[in-house]
Amino acid sequence: MSAWDDLTGQSDAVEVLRSAASGLSSSMTHAWLITGPPGSGRSNIAYAFAAALLSGDPDSDPHTVTQVDSRTHPDLSILRTENVTYKIDEVRKFATTSYYSPSAGRYRVMVIEDADRMTERTSNVLLKALEEPPERTVWVLCAPSDADMLPTIRSRVRTLRLSMPTIDDVAALLQVQLGVDAVTAERAARLAQSHIGMAKRLATDADALSRRERTLRTALAMHNVTDAVMAAAGMLEIAGDDAKAFTAERDDAERASALRSLGVEPGGTVPPALRSQLKALDDEQKRRATRSLRDGIDRILIDLLSLYRDITMVQLGRDSVIINREFADDLRRAAESTEPARTLHTMDALQQARTRIAGNVAPALALEAALVTAIR
Repeated sequence: MSAWDDLTGQSDAVEVLRSAASGLSSSMTHAWLITGPPGSGRSNIAYAFAAALLSGDPDSDPHTVTQVDSRTHPDLSILRTENVTYKIDEVRKFATTSYYSPSAGRYRVMVIEDADRMTERTSNVLLKALEEPPERTVWVLCAPSDADMLPTIRSRVRTLRLSMPTIDDVAALLQVQLGVDAVTAERAARLAQSHIGMAKRLATDADALSRRERTLRTALAMHNVTDAVMAAAGMLEIAGDDAKAFTAERDDAERASALRSLGVEPGGTVPPALRSQLKALDDEQKRRATRSLRDGIDRILIDLLSLYRDITMVQLGRDSVIINREFADDLRRAAESTEPARTLHTMDALQQARTRIAGNVAPALALEAALVTAIR
């Protein structure tokens, strides 16, 4: 079993990292930044690289792969967040561990997922660790783009850019990893626009697929400003339902585990002295829910962009390349009711809504403003 087996559509990047991990190439450096669109497999390739480095073999040994997959290797340190941004204290604490010597192999590997979620102040803490790296520590940062990182950090890392895998590549991966049939795999990969994580969810979660369909049907049914305002409210509700479905089971399991560790029986009263610990867990879960909701809203906007992109393709006579084939008749009717320039204007408005929401504009206002442009 090789660490690279489950990667798809990134042969060039794999070759670079395999060569670096072999120790026979001058391409090896102490800090890497792996960039690529969401769903391109940034963290997957980061962990494959980590396994190769930790095993001392570019193909990696099965035991190391298992340890890395379970995140239990003693020389692997991981920083990830389910909040909107990283806390400065957790980054400072994480950076301190980079000075520990490796205990089992050649390197200590430091992986930071979603490094773009660091504020400037937090990034400066990381910068200090990158400026004075221990000899046998390798940093692997993941972000959508190098533009998401401070210039001072970009100057101290080697950037490796991933491409988006093809729909066929993702579909093949789903068949191998999930055992789904070819039709289901192709549909999930296509609707997810090759986003690997979302494709897996659409292939296995009928509710997620249904929520996506409701979003598109709501958009196609708009005819006036009132419809647009109501559609925005409905889409935010869909995003909320999706976020709850994504986090509820995990939240319940975490709370039950915390109560057991505190010696509290299910349904029992929590002693006042222990309430602060549960309050900390509740706060963490609320922060995670905020990020999950924001991610869900962004996903809805991406799905809407695919819808209006398809309408544009139909208007330009490119029916064969539409993404949402299940809506082919609706797309043709929508294409006949407006002009390509108007559709492109809606796509620009949806992209602007994504930027505004990322900048903390109220999602309802940003979404309403975008949807009003789609009225036919």
